[in-house]
Amino acid sequence: RVLQETGGNFFAPTVLTGVTPEMRCFREETFGPLAPVLTFRSDEEALKLANDTRYGLAAYFYTRDLARAWRVAEGLQFGMVGINETAIVAPVAPFGGWKESGLGTEHSKYGLDDFLQKKYVCMGLQ
Repeated sequence: RVLQETGGNFFAPTVLTGVTPEMRCFREETFGPLAPVLTFRSDEEALKLANDTRYGLAAYFYTRDLARAWRVAEGLQFGMVGINETAIVAPVAPFGGWKESGLGTEHSKYGLDDFLQKKYVCMGLQ
């Protein structure tokens, strides 16, 4: 819902249910307060749905099972993953997406890697 009191410049936070992979909200990388919700029967199906995108900036999920948390996080094709947490950006953490969600990484010690050319030189001395 567009908030008319803002001159139409803001969209109210919205949860969409009944979403299918064919819908635009599932296919596009939305930068706004929109949460499309899909159902799944297994972790494998959830990973297939989540990774079926051209984008890969960030993914978030909730679980109480630590083994499941690591298994799912490792299977997600995203540059950043939040487990039971949405505030995942920090100066010491690499910020960057996979696929069409950007090239390179900002922040952390890895932020400068894209600006450097590394060279290994090995010299044998007699």
